[in-house]
Amino acid sequence: METISGLRERGAVDAYLRECGSRKVLEAIANKWTCLLVDALRDGPVRFGVLRRRLDGITQKSLTQSLRNMERDGMVIRTVYPTIPPRVEYELSALGHSVVTLMEGIKSWSEEHVPEIMAARDAYDLRTGEEPRPVRAEPSGNRGAAK
Repeated sequence: METISGLRERGAVDAYLRECGSRKVLEAIANKWTCLLVDALRDGPVRFGVLRRRLDGITQKSLTQSLRNMERDGMVIRTVYPTIPPRVEYELSALGHSVVTLMEGIKSWSEEHVPEIMAARDAYDLRTGEEPRPVRAEPSGNRGAAK
């Protein structure tokens, strides 16, 4: 296994390295709104208002920022039609389409495992809300003994 400095010198792509560009890519796609926007745009061009209604709870500012970031990253194509008022549509680029399956999988997994995650959170919250209990020490002769 190479050292981190050795990898850096060669310009290696490794998300574990602080300066690696792949961290920026991870940051771009590991975002709930990006995941949902990719899924919402997968079937073709969609207008801003339709996206805002589809992504319940997203603010206009968050939607605008997410779409701009995705456009900047080459995942979304923004088309402005010269009408009054201007009509703007968003659609996935080829790069955006290449991540559809991944985002669909993340979205599906999230929906499928809601009950388990919520139950785990509830159990954790109950445990962390309890007063600490003293640890019962075992007699020194029983350490490591099979039960």
